[in-house]
Amino acid sequence: MKRQLISSGSTFEDEIGYSRAVVDGNWIFVSGTTGFDYSKMTISDSIEEQAEQSLVNIISALKQADAELSDVVRVLYILPNGKEFSKCWPVLKKYFGIVKPAATMISAGLADERMKIEIQVTALRKEK
Repeated sequence: MKRQLISSGSTFEDEIGYSRAVVDGNWIFVSGTTGFDYSKMTISDSIEEQAEQSLVNIISALKQADAELSDVVRVLYILPNGKEFSKCWPVLKKYFGIVKPAATMISAGLADERMKIEIQVTALRKEK
């Protein structure tokens, strides 16, 4: 299978030189995804809303790769303020409560001070 590059339409992808996701065989690698609404290039002040929008953006990338959230095997959460992570738990449970991928949370600075969470996932698409 040929390598497939997936774009969200974010201006950051061209400015920095990356893809929202890369498909290689049945593996899908989704880049760190923030809570920007790429159709408006806006971002909420709420970490909970950013987490929700991040996952909406990830679902969109997975759909373009002919995959679903249930295919996610690993997730990485990056937060500038690790103490805020528990605010996101209800949103994360809503999306991953049944899937239960392997997960890690780290605290690190993000590219834009408005960003409160970034989520990266790896998925293994089911054989069809």
